[in-house]
Amino acid sequence: MDQALQFDVVVVGSGGGAMTGAFLAAKAGLSTVVLERTDLIGGTSAYSGGACWLPGSQVQQRAGIADSTESARAYLAAILDQPDWQPDRTKVEAFLAHAPELVAELESDEGMDFEWLPFPEYYDAPGRVPFGRSIQPVNVKRGELPPEVAALVRPPVERDRAGEGGRNTLSGGQSLIARLAAGFVREGGTILTGHLVRDLLTETDPSGDHVVGVWVITDLGPVEVRARRGVLIAAGGFEGSAERRAERGTPGDAAWTMAPRGTNAGEPIAAAQHAGAAVDWTGLGWFCPGLEHPDGSGSFTLGFRGGVMVDAGGRRYANECLPYDRFGREMAKAPERIPSWFVFDSREGGRLPAIAMPEGSPEEHLAAGTWVRADTLSELASAIGVPADALSETVERFNGFAATGVDEDFGRGGDEYDTFFAGGTGPNKALTPIDQAPFYAARFVLSDLGTKGGIVTDAAGRALRADGTAIPGLYAAGNSAAPVTGAIYPGPGAPLGTAMVFASLAVKDMVD
Repeated sequence: MDQALQFDVVVVGSGGGAMTGAFLAAKAGLSTVVLERTDLIGGTSAYSGGACWLPGSQVQQRAGIADSTESARAYLAAILDQPDWQPDRTKVEAFLAHAPELVAELESDEGMDFEWLPFPEYYDAPGRVPFGRSIQPVNVKRGELPPEVAALVRPPVERDRAGEGGRNTLSGGQSLIARLAAGFVREGGTILTGHLVRDLLTETDPSGDHVVGVWVITDLGPVEVRARRGVLIAAGGFEGSAERRAERGTPGDAAWTMAPRGTNAGEPIAAAQHAGAAVDWTGLGWFCPGLEHPDGSGSFTLGFRGGVMVDAGGRRYANECLPYDRFGREMAKAPERIPSWFVFDSREGGRLPAIAMPEGSPEEHLAAGTWVRADTLSELASAIGVPADALSETVERFNGFAATGVDEDFGRGGDEYDTFFAGGTGPNKALTPIDQAPFYAARFVLSDLGTKGGIVTDAAGRALRADGTAIPGLYAAGNSAAPVTGAIYPGPGAPLGTAMVFASLAVKDMVD
């Protein structure tokens, strides 16, 4: 084997947290390498809308909204305390303190600009900001990027799954990855694709084991990559591994995850475990209802404008307009809810009255049976295998709620999130009757934006052993780390925002 590669910092993964850490390390003058297992960078972050939940920053101040560090602190205090889980308050405070500092540091670079993104937060709690406090990077044209970066950014999910390339305008998560990668390359950083981290290199001194690099599998064989300052694991979770999901009791299925296919099987987390890192799986995942496709995959779906979701008994079980993670957790509560059927009518011309990424062709869905169409609700019920009387009663009751404007069962339309995407014309715009034949039913499964559990870290992003001591040289962020918010999803961009902050804090610890 050739002589080992040597860098100050080794970053495992290339999503929003990984690229934030890599960019800041390179900007601080540290020789830095990004190791990505696939041939494209960005992972699930590139599929995302690019929302970043980073409270109290100059971006929200420019927008003149009611956000502040103090209001975010009140909001998190109200939603994070759970009967069976308490947050690490030191980590929460570290997140709140550093979020505005990180945004200021990123925006000080000529290549990074953010804007406020109106999108409601997910809980009605003290400190909530009307229409949310999330920010996102502004769009960037492909021609404005270094060619090597433009060629590497993963396309949007609907194009990537179809084997198509990206668009000329990169928005949302693509813009975030592209801008960070462009800055990283400009600062002398190295991106190596096709590099799968299988294990960590450790050495022992009188103080114990410390991490000094990684073992990587490539098409040309194993490679040793050494790190003088530290290894940052920010390579997503284990959502792509059916075996690890089953072992850790994670609801859903590897086929239904939104992670790019063939990625995020959890090897870097396992490598950290082998090096002595403690792990925590209790956060489970960032869930969402997933429109099932003919190939068995699922699509992230939100923004239901009409229709009802029913279980195998033909009954509703939750407010369909709940934030997607909260609805996904309702799906996970009972086996008869997976799969569910989303029942809707023809008022949108047979299109799904929701935002599914990707939606796919209605004709292909109907041919495959993932969608069903019928002239009557009784025929629809027979086609999807639910009791006809139950489905008819469910729709009749819902139509009554649409007439009065009050969902007496689940309160749909009672929160600003419920009505953000809705466009109904009745007394409650989130309640539109299902009364225009033919009728449709689309099969839904439990999808996720990634698993939510991994390496236990401290407020500096350092990986911890079971006894609470830090493993020198090892850091983690994003879905590779145990989440600071536990099982709670505070608002749009929480996965990216927390990943970016703790990747930045990890780099600061390496620099100091």
